[in-house]
Amino acid sequence: MSIVITGATGHLGRLVVEQLLARGVDPSTIVAGGRNEEALAGLAAHGVRTARIDYADPATLEDAFAGAGKVLLISGNEVGKRSVQHKAVIDAARRVGAELVYTSAPRASTSALVLAPEHKATEGLLEGSGLTYTVLRNNWYTENYADTIRRAAATGEILTGTGSGRVASATRRDYAESAAVVLLSGEHAGEILELGGDEPWDMDELAATVSAVAGRPVTVHQVGTDEHVAALKGFGLDEDAAGFAAALDANIADGLLAESDGTLARIIGRPTTPLREYVGEVLGG
Repeated sequence: MSIVITGATGHLGRLVVEQLLARGVDPSTIVAGGRNEEALAGLAAHGVRTARIDYADPATLEDAFAGAGKVLLISGNEVGKRSVQHKAVIDAARRVGAELVYTSAPRASTSALVLAPEHKATEGLLEGSGLTYTVLRNNWYTENYADTIRRAAATGEILTGTGSGRVASATRRDYAESAAVVLLSGEHAGEILELGGDEPWDMDELAATVSAVAGRPVTVHQVGTDEHVAALKGFGLDEDAAGFAAALDANIADGLLAESDGTLARIIGRPTTPLREYVGEVLGG
């Protein structure tokens, strides 16, 4: 029986495969899938089986899931299409009787987070699927702030609409490690796991951390939604992308990404990656 990792051409999926290999999983029992199979050549070099997986093309799912015992469904990145695409994956997993692990959003069933509705819909599909499944409600990726960190180090300013809102972020490696543990242990079947970093932080803390690493003062410039959208468009985002990003910052200001109860650290058996460590990696210090 194989373990199928969807979205393995992305950062998170690739890291999950690497975590499975580090835990001694036979590479030939891992199927790493993505829309661009050529991008999986690095994993294939380790003996991992690769497959073309396109959520919008059910035929690719049938081929990739043949013989699957477990499937990691990494949520798609096409906002507005995800619940339909995820249904195709769930249906394919059900046809082969595989267990399914899904990467969702924090408190997806009740949150006002702009990203939550499609995740809530997918969780509803899982609930009625008859599958054995686990939901990983991943909080923010610290990597989402890589450009912000670099810009702050260069300009001495962070532009944000997050107010005093805190973010319980963790790195992709932290989340990937938890996914690998869940796939291999079988201890969390049927559970919905709220996952986040150990120490939620706000933009003032991010500014202080960048300042300490970069060796220059960094200030936080808080803006309203309209000003934020205009600024993001000035950075090159189109109207829709700028509005979406500004809405996410407003969600953070409302405290929707602030909570963490230590579940992620307990699953991976170590503290989550500190903000200071990640900022140091980004800035090379």
